[in-house]
Amino acid sequence: MSEPSGISVAVVGLGFGEDFLPVYLAHPQVREVAVVDTDERRLTTVADRFGVEARYTDVAEMLADDRWDAVHVLVPVPLHADVAVAVLEAGKHCACAVPMALELDDLTRVVEAERASGKRYMMMETTVYGREYRYVRDQLDSGRLGTVTGYRGFHHQNLDGYPEYWRGYPPMKYSTHALAPLLALTGTTVESVVAHGSGTLTEDRRGRFDNPFPAEKGLFTLRGSDVLGEVEMSFFQVARPYIEGYDVHGDRASVEWPADHEGPLVVHDLLPLEEVQPETGLRGRRARTDLVVPPDDVSDLPRELARFVADFEVVPADGGPALHREAAHGGSHPHLVHEFVSAIVEDRPTAIDAPTAAAWTAPGICAHESALAGGARVEVPQFPTGRS
Repeated sequence: MSEPSGISVAVVGLGFGEDFLPVYLAHPQVREVAVVDTDERRLTTVADRFGVEARYTDVAEMLADDRWDAVHVLVPVPLHADVAVAVLEAGKHCACAVPMALELDDLTRVVEAERASGKRYMMMETTVYGREYRYVRDQLDSGRLGTVTGYRGFHHQNLDGYPEYWRGYPPMKYSTHALAPLLALTGTTVESVVAHGSGTLTEDRRGRFDNPFPAEKGLFTLRGSDVLGEVEMSFFQVARPYIEGYDVHGDRASVEWPADHEGPLVVHDLLPLEEVQPETGLRGRRARTDLVVPPDDVSDLPRELARFVADFEVVPADGGPALHREAAHGGSHPHLVHEFVSAIVEDRPTAIDAPTAAAWTAPGICAHESALAGGARVEVPQFPTGRS
């Protein structure tokens, strides 16, 4: 009898993990899925909803089971590095939510664990797989933007009322959503950073971290590039709705994120120089501004996953009413899952392997160090890829 085709995947942490579960279940190269969560009630509810039989309340028990080839880690951020290392040392491939880790030493641990294990690691950075990034990438590749001359990334989110481990979280240590698009677009890494904290956290928000700042702002210089990246982050005491995005400015055109986070992208095209603008008599080059809804490109997805780039419905296996699910993070989830699964099946590094993930995470860690030091310049370490 032939062996069943495809890989088996365990999803660990069903808070955010439930968003990815239907994608894995639909993937044509995934033969079996397990779920893991320490909350037995949530484990039972989600597993019943999706008809998943394999269930664990203990990560170690699942890792000891040879039945599982790969693990998607969606546990609280302070546990990311330890669980990722445990997954790789157990001889399983590992996908992990952002950020990779909270300290530089832990980034190195994960990089070394991936190399020693021979397995694949992928940091599941949503911003470089969303429809907005794909649109910007296409505009850059086509020449419409010209040369990139400026970048501003931002992530503002109020974490009051979130679980205890978020209290006092240093905003810059979660900066990959705001910074990764720049690094992916330019194909380089951060050389150094100068950052400052802004405001003072109230005592009841301090938590376990060495962080006095509700907001942080940083300037990032890139290796081999004259583009300067500006990033601003806040998790507390900033009165604005959630936004997670970036502006990319070129010498021919620019793309800017919508102020309300949900609207179309704002695209500015620089027009030819007029000696004198006839209506006003002013000089300088004008720009035309358009609003653009970036399209969903599913050309690189299996047909079974195409529906997950937009909002979709889940028909529960336990007979409950249909559930509406949002395609969050720019419809990136099926693209992320497909890249992870494909890298395993094709036996190649993932697009965001451990050295790349470390290079995208380290700048935020160094930025917080700079902010604590009053804006001192901090060099960001390099992480050799060793891709094979």
